Amino acid sequence: MGTDMGFRKGFAALLLLLAALPAKAQFRVFACEPEWAALVRELVPEADVTTATTYLQDPHYIEARPSLIAAVRRADIAVCTGASLEAGWLPMLLQRASNPAIQPGRPGLFFAADHARLHAPHDHVDRSMGDVHPEGNPHVHLAPDELPEIAGALAKRLTELEPEAAAAILGRYIRWRGDWNRLRAQWQESGEALEGQSVVVQHSSFSYLLRWLGVETAVDLEPKPGMPPSASHLSRLLTEPLLKEAAAILIASHQDRQPAEWLAERTGLPVIVVPGTVTGKAPADSLGGLITTIVSRLETTVSGASDGVL
Repeated sequence: MGTDMGFRKGFAALLLLLAALPAKAQFRVFACEPEWAALVRELVPEADVTTATTYLQDPHYIEARPSLIAAVRRADIAVCTGASLEAGWLPMLLQRASNPAIQPGRPGLFFAADHARLHAPHDHVDRSMGDVHPEGNPHVHLAPDELPEIAGALAKRLTELEPEAAAAILGRYIRWRGDWNRLRAQWQESGEALEGQSVVVQHSSFSYLLRWLGVETAVDLEPKPGMPPSASHLSRLLTEPLLKEAAAILIASHQDRQPAEWLAERTGLPVIVVPGTVTGKAPADSLGGLITTIVSRLETTVSGASDGVL
């Protein structure tokens, strides 16, 4: 009886001691785009993640709102694309947040583009060229062969910031990579039916995936990168010989549908509207699900089994 009473008193004292210890703060992440928020959740599912943009927004143009400044101020890491994609708003956000851990050159600022081979870099860029990034095309979240390298680098950075969770993070990355390899094999199989096809696009959002699938870009609805399609430019496209080879018009959910629909009315081409990034809802609630969605829509439309409207 005495031993049991002593155990109970000791156990109660231990509970009081544990309750008195300060709770470990939840790991906080600021993600510039939904694709990186989704990737972080794959690696650290318990993290508190704030995302600056949605799939219905153009990540080039975001306002540095007070809520975003507060999120960066309290974050342990910011995960962004880089390659100047957020050049119009992220520097101001970092300056106003004044978080010393999340600044250029610090471990708390992670740029995905730093860990990928970018297409179309430019030695010289000026405003006359439109919205061109000197580092190369920043939309690397749709590059099947680059994502494993980005995810691996992010996992390593997260383990440096959360060393007590390193084993769990690395274990999740290994499982994620295995799943990604299986999905990539499926996309390659689907790509066999798409290779050699061409599509009309608006901006270079899907360039990495299209090139990987062997799908050509016939024409671009934008006269220059980042410039809205003009009536005169669209009219000129009707005389473009490559337009006759196109199988569909592919645009992202955040883009204005009117230019694509105008061209579709005059050419009979189907319009495929797909998310440009992770939506938070199935099936495009992960990077793998997003690419699967895009590939499936392309395959279905090119085969003539769908009207191409999502």
